[in-house]
Formats: sequence, C-alpha cells, structure tokens
Amino acid sequence: MEKEYTVTAFSENNVGLLNRISIIFTRRRVNIESLTVSASSLKGIHKFTIVCVATPEQIEKLVKQIEKLVEVLRAFYHSDEEIVHQEVALYKVSTEALMKSNAVESIVLQHGARILDITPDYVVIEKTGHREETQALFDLLFPYKVTQFTRSGRVAVTRDTKERLTDYLKEMDFLERSETSKER
Repeated sequence: MEKEYTVTAFSENNVGLLNRISIIFTRRRVNIESLTVSASSLKGIHKFTIVCVATPEQIEKLVKQIEKLVEVLRAFYHSDEEIVHQEVALYKVSTEALMKSNAVESIVLQHGARILDITPDYVVIEKTGHREETQALFDLLFPYKVTQFTRSGRVAVTRDTKERLTDYLKEMDFLERSETSKER
C-alpha cells in the first residue's frame, strides 16, 4: 500500500547530484511531490529533503539506490509520524480586493497567516503549515483575486534527539582509526 514518505539524503555540495537523485526516482516511476535542499546542522554537509508517495518496498529500494551514489554519505526515509515538518506558502492578492472587504483580513487572521508586503496593486500574504493548511487558505483567498501562489518544499527534522547522520559519521571515524591502527 502506498503512503507518503520523506527521504533525507546527506552529501557534500556537489554539482549534478540533484540530477542523479531525481533519475533514481524517475527510473522507479515514483513522482517527487516536494524537494528542498539546504545546509544541514553538520558543517559542510547538505541535506536533501524529498517527499514522495511509494510502497514500503519502493521506498527501501529508492533509499538504497540513493546511498549507492558516491557523493551521498547516507540516506534515510521517514513516515510523517517520525518527523516534524512545515511548508511556507506565499499568496499575492489584489489590494483592491483587500480594501473592498474585511473578509480577506479576517481570513488571514483566522488562519494564522501574516501580511508581508502591501503595495497599491497587491498584498503578499505568508502562511506556514502543512500542505493541507496552505491549500485551504488558497481556496478561501481564490475568490479575492489571487494573482500568484507558490508553496515551498517540505522542511523537516526527525523526532530523534540528534541527526541520524551523526552516529554514522562517528562510526565511520572509528572505522578509519581502526584501519589506520591495523596498518601500523
């Protein structure tokens, strides 16, 4: 049975890695729903956060294939229960619609959104939340002339007390020291 997973892959910042990772999903006919790449909590290491819908067997194979890439240090997959996640959405609404009705301002306040920018032509509204929440706000604002809408990819952290990669890196350092002492 398919369900939504969040894949995290850790690597150094290498040109072309994103392309090679996306090819792995394409070959397995798994669509990437959301993708975010950023620095991680570990200096010099970047974190790919990829959301997809797959079966448990597919996700295991995807992560194993990602880990085979030379530049990837380690990859993991998580269910929604194992992570804390958010997305950011921006909505550009006609200033005229905002001025004609108190409804837009009321909708913004009721949904925990905030106004980022006001010009004579448009208002930019920001909402942070899960995809369902940002989509619900879009649906409510749509009648008020939403001229632009964009949603970020998922940003997520695990519910673990530390980054899973930390233990792997400590283990690798231990193995390297063991190999060095054996050579002596």
